[in-house]
Amino acid sequence: QVQLVESGGGLVQAGGSLRLSCAVSGNVLAVNAMSWYRQTPGNQRDLVATITSGGSTNYADSVKGRFTISRDNAKNTVYLQMNSLKPEDTAAYYCYADVRTNDEYGIAWDYKYWGQGTQVTVSS
Repeated sequence: QVQLVESGGGLVQAGGSLRLSCAVSGNVLAVNAMSWYRQTPGNQRDLVATITSGGSTNYADSVKGRFTISRDNAKNTVYLQMNSLKPEDTAAYYCYADVRTNDEYGIAWDYKYWGQGTQVTVSS
């Protein structure tokens, strides 16, 4: 049993900030790479930022300099600090994680999981 629970979404004015959190819980042996994606109605889910277990990060060009992805390995949690928000950042944001966990036989494997999504709305 592994779950990703997101929080922190909401409504903000342009130029404001939000901090998203995604906590991985359950039978977790290790959390490998973690990412944030976003999706607007009728569009593909796009990668926003990713962070490896070692802390290396990558960002979509559209958010570079404004968003920061980070993680707390002790808490198995990834964060997305979003500053200088723009209306075009409005989307449902989804957490994604590569997690090492035991299968039903007690063998460790890596599986991919999605969070439930959290809505971010930026007004102009």
